[in-house]
Amino acid sequence: MTAVNSERTDKYLWFVRIFKSRSAATEACRKGRVIVEGQPVKPAHMISEGTIILVRKPPVTYSYKVTGLPASRVSAKLVSDFITDLTPEDEKQKLITGKTAFGYRPRGSGRPTKRERREIEDFLE
Repeated sequence: MTAVNSERTDKYLWFVRIFKSRSAATEACRKGRVIVEGQPVKPAHMISEGTIILVRKPPVTYSYKVTGLPASRVSAKLVSDFITDLTPEDEKQKLITGKTAFGYRPRGSGRPTKRERREIEDFLE
C-alpha cells in the first residue's frame, strides 16, 4: 500500500471506516457535522497527516487525529495505523447510558403514545 500526501475528507472518513459508505461521509460533510480546525468542511477539503477531525454523530462528538493516509479503504484491523481516537471517555459514555436530549426511555418500551408525547411537550415548554 502506498501513501499519499493529502486526501479528500469524505474519502478519508470512508477509507478508515468512520462511515459505512462514501455517500454517508459526503452527506455528513455537507450537513456541517465534520469539523477541521474549528470550521465545518466540504467533502472535497484536503486533509493531511497531523490533522485533527471532529465528527458529530449525535449524541456523541468523536475526535480523531490523522496519523496516515491510506491509498484505499483498509480492513478494520489496519485502521489503527492511519487514525488515532482522541474522543474523551465522557463522550463515549453518552452511548452507554442511553440518555439523550429528550430524556430517558426504557429499552423495549416502544414509541411514546399520543398522550405521552403531549405530556412530554407540555413538560418541555
